Amino acid sequence: MPVDLVPLASTSQIEHTPSREDGIPAELEEDLRAFGCKLIHEAGILLKQKQVAVATAQILFQRFWYTTSMKQFGIGDIGMGALYLASKLEECPLRIRDLINIYDLLLQRTSHTLSSSPKPKDPFKYAPMSYFGNTFYDLKDALVVAEMQILKRLGFNVHVLLPYGTLINYLRVLGLTSRKDACARAWGYLNDAMQTPVYALYAIPTIVSAAILLASRQLDIALPSSPPDCWWDLFDAPWEDVWSVCGYVMRLYRERAPEERMRVLRLVGKKDVRGWLEENAVGQS
Repeated sequence: MPVDLVPLASTSQIEHTPSREDGIPAELEEDLRAFGCKLIHEAGILLKQKQVAVATAQILFQRFWYTTSMKQFGIGDIGMGALYLASKLEECPLRIRDLINIYDLLLQRTSHTLSSSPKPKDPFKYAPMSYFGNTFYDLKDALVVAEMQILKRLGFNVHVLLPYGTLINYLRVLGLTSRKDACARAWGYLNDAMQTPVYALYAIPTIVSAAILLASRQLDIALPSSPPDCWWDLFDAPWEDVWSVCGYVMRLYRERAPEERMRVLRLVGKKDVRGWLEENAVGQS
């Protein structure tokens, strides 16, 4: 069976990511990756940025954490840098000030959610920053450093292949283009998969096949699945890898305890992560 891993992350990086080497549990790292991608997605919507730029940013964000630990850089800063870089790559650049304003809003909303837990308080109201205060210049410096570090640590290998065109072709081959519900659901699974590391681990045909598999099973659409006539073999997608991608995506929808959700919101910055590691190191000792 052919090896289907994209050579951006080595086997050792996949098994022992830098964050895990620094003591961050695998499940917490997955949740932080997902939350960082959600921030990118929300920022893209508020900025009315093109979908291709937002998707590219999420993939670059996921790749970055196979080279660097969350102890060294915060998911908020790297997400902001990834969106800024991706907007240049897709030729739809953003103004630094606009991007900083949006991320400041998102971070303030996160802080409000934390302060309102467990009982809701006043509704969130955004307090615009002063352009002559430290917050703006701190975020601007963090954005520039994040963009530079992404380029440096990825070795300027920032080419991204998006899955949407491949999905349309596969749906045509399978005769599913007339099923709008199947098309929409598979497209949604591809977008949700951006919150997982699969785009740094598997080839696009495998990821697209996984999205079609999830959509077809959710909608009870019968496709040839008995050897030797398995539909995913048409696209050279190994079954084990397709099933693995499905697992990554379905884990996004698992129920989380309120404490787990709040823990993720508290760890947006690198200082927060370092503090959490110190506290847990003391607790374990």
